[in-house]
Amino acid sequence: MSVVRKTSPPHRRTRRGETRVTAKNQVTIPAAALHEAGLAPGDVLVVRSDAAGRVVLERVDDPLTRFAGSISYPKGYLETLRSEWDG
Repeated sequence: MSVVRKTSPPHRRTRRGETRVTAKNQVTIPAAALHEAGLAPGDVLVVRSDAAGRVVLERVDDPLTRFAGSISYPKGYLETLRSEWDG
C-alpha cells in the first residue's frame, strides 16, 4: 500500500509590502501599511471593490463611539431629570 501525500505548490517569496490571497480568501496586511493608514488591532473596516484587481479598506466611522462621554451636564442635572421621570 503506497501513501500519496499532497504537497503544496512552491511558494514564491513576496516582496516587501506585498501579500498573497490564501485559499480561504484571507490576506495579511503589512504592518507598515497599517501604521501609515492609522489602523490598529480591533478597528472595524468596510471592504469594497474599487476596480478590477483593487480592494479598498476603510475604517468604519461610528459617531456614537466617537462622541460617547463627550457631553457634560451641570452638577445635579441628571438626578433632577430622573426624579421627574419617577413622578
